[in-house]
Amino acid sequence: MKEGEELIAAINEGLPRLNKTDVILAPPAPYLGHYVANGSDASQMMLGAQQCSAHSSGAHTGEFTAEMLKSCGINHVIIGHSERRDRFGESFEVVRDKVNAAVAANLHVLLCCGEPLTVREEQGHFDLISKQLKDALQHISLDQMASITIAYEPVWAIGTGVTATADQAQEMHQFIREQLTSWYDSEIANATRILYGGSCKPTNAHEIFGQPDVNGGLIGGAALDAESFLALIAASEAS
Repeated sequence: MKEGEELIAAINEGLPRLNKTDVILAPPAPYLGHYVANGSDASQMMLGAQQCSAHSSGAHTGEFTAEMLKSCGINHVIIGHSERRDRFGESFEVVRDKVNAAVAANLHVLLCCGEPLTVREEQGHFDLISKQLKDALQHISLDQMASITIAYEPVWAIGTGVTATADQAQEMHQFIREQLTSWYDSEIANATRILYGGSCKPTNAHEIFGQPDVNGGLIGGAALDAESFLALIAASEAS
């Protein structure tokens, strides 16, 4: 916990005055209550959870609900991360139920989607992304879309050092926005933030964030170093 506190303090100290960027930190769940209780009201950063339960109540030992997060002062939650889908077997149904539970609890959802390398090589990436999002959002109304941010994370570019090119990122983000237009309307699609989450780092952030349909990043390893994360925030502010 001390290491996390030091990281948060270093990021907070180095933050410029933010004009267009929301900074949300999502530490492991056991630390959330502590960070909320000891956070500064003057901080520009917000806290989010890495996941929540698909259930709102019942006997589910080890789970924590969206309502619990809200009651602790947490307003954001990541749902559908590739590691949760792959390593914990979260199905389309589970992701959908988590989205519904989180929105019902008035949490803002960072909804992840992404394809493994085999799917991209077989040219099935657009179809998979469309299915992931359409299924997860099937019960989300136009008004509720204000509580949704989408994060595209090409699985083949997470933790591998391989990064989607700026053109590849833009291509998929544009496709996602087109899907939102067809499911909702252009106003909803244009208002929805779509983040890129695949080995984004200071050396490529300006080019990726500069794409017209990329609205920021879902940052993993590069957020564990204050200097690196602050450089990414600066790139977002400059885009």
